[in-house]
Amino acid sequence: MDRELKTVLQVHPNDNVLVALRDLQAGEHVRWDGKEWILPEPVPAKHKFNMFPLRAGDAVIMYGVKVGRAKTDLPAGTRLSPQNVSHATSEVELRAGIRAHQWQAPDISRWKDKVFYGYHRSDGRVGTANHWIVVPMVFCENRNLAVLKDAMWEAWGYQKPKVYTRFAQQLAELYQTGHAISDILSASFDANAAYDPEKRLFPHVDGIQFLQHTGGCGGTRDDARALCGLLAGYITHPNVAGATVLSLGCQNAQITMLQEEIQRRDPHFNKPLIILEQQKMGLEQTMLADAIRQTFAGLMKANEARREPAPLSKLCIGLECGGSDGFSGISANPAIGYTSDLLVALGGSVILSEFPELCGVEQELCDRCVDESIARRFLELMRAYQKRAEAVGSGFDMNPSPGNIRDGLITDAMKSAGAAKKGGTSPVTDVIDYPEWVRKPGLNLLCTPGNDVESTTAEVAAGANIVLFTTGLGTPTGNPIAPVIKISSNTALFEKMPDIIDLNAGTIIDGEETIEQAGARILDYVIAVASGEKLPAAVRNGQEDFIPWKRGVSL
Repeated sequence: MDRELKTVLQVHPNDNVLVALRDLQAGEHVRWDGKEWILPEPVPAKHKFNMFPLRAGDAVIMYGVKVGRAKTDLPAGTRLSPQNVSHATSEVELRAGIRAHQWQAPDISRWKDKVFYGYHRSDGRVGTANHWIVVPMVFCENRNLAVLKDAMWEAWGYQKPKVYTRFAQQLAELYQTGHAISDILSASFDANAAYDPEKRLFPHVDGIQFLQHTGGCGGTRDDARALCGLLAGYITHPNVAGATVLSLGCQNAQITMLQEEIQRRDPHFNKPLIILEQQKMGLEQTMLADAIRQTFAGLMKANEARREPAPLSKLCIGLECGGSDGFSGISANPAIGYTSDLLVALGGSVILSEFPELCGVEQELCDRCVDESIARRFLELMRAYQKRAEAVGSGFDMNPSPGNIRDGLITDAMKSAGAAKKGGTSPVTDVIDYPEWVRKPGLNLLCTPGNDVESTTAEVAAGANIVLFTTGLGTPTGNPIAPVIKISSNTALFEKMPDIIDLNAGTIIDGEETIEQAGARILDYVIAVASGEKLPAAVRNGQEDFIPWKRGVSL
């Protein structure tokens, strides 16, 4: 890659902005495509400057779409910021299928005979892990959930090493033996105690996961139904062998509602399902003892499962981003977009969510829908979501976080245009609403908020048995039952936070790899994770985030 490419990048031929690939200084001469700019001010890496003079009201174009509007007249070379550019998008026209049938699938010859080793379920799906879950129907059962977790994890070998407890005890001993504050502050911390799966009583059960939440009652009946749908998605998930459900009894989220949602997803559901209702059983100790007893018996059955070969078409990958930066949309996101295209060409499924972060790219996604009804549903869900946000004085334009803005994503449309790259270029085969589930192979659009954990939680409930999660700033997000693979957009982050990042797509920015090469490397890693050969950082760290979306305004 030549020096110009290492300095700036025009992402799309129609763009009127350039991205700084390194810190650019005031007065620096910058060249691109035979043109030269003398920058009037510094432009930090990840930020953009306009290639041509812009008048107030002129469109800012990036990724080939409108991502903003100039607030004032901007001479060429001006660093774009929230002070001089506002969020703006183009109007959308319903014209589904314009590009859906013109897709050129990538070459998959390298993977066409590949398999992964997973857990085959009776409904035909294949898990990449084998978990037992314990689920409360209402927040009133969270204390009982914690009691069971403490009992089961320690007794049955699932307790993670208590390295911080050991460090805290070390400090207590220093204090008790008369050491000074300087000794306390300089005490060394050792985080090298690794979790040993061999100590598990049930070696073929990857985890007993406790899905604590704050819902189930006190909200609307729609909230209760959505929660039951989400929990049913986890209970029927291919990564789950069975479930223990704790109910108080009087809450909005009734057991019958959960059972209806399970039957909707799997009419022939036959996994072990233990349901315990406290108000019927009386004594708390009676319920908890029964929960431990029956769960133990369920784990004995779950431990009989073994990994067997499965085609890559049985993979369903969630596509997520969090802590995004100005490089996310030109490195990590398009890299997993290529991974997505490879998997779709192999007959698999992928899920693109976070609807507030698809604002401004609706036209492209509509044009990629396989028929008009799917495109119409996408627009209806987007517009309904936007109206709910506006009704409480918000809007999609308020989605970018301070960290996003600081690192170059200054409008929601700019962030969205880069975020959508995670979905690659394949046709949109279906659009599903929260908490629905994937029924068709190919690219599925799932209506969720932009909140990382709420969206990841929903993607897994929809069927994702692995999640690819890109980040430019760093985030530890994981999931209780699905491996979450973290991919950095830049090499500096990968080197700074290796304890939570699995793969580096900053190699694209550095000129060491193409997007296609990085995407292929990611797919190889996915196959290894799906087979249990590699454990992503979020799994090793016990990062098990679970937040149901209470269908309000969450951006």
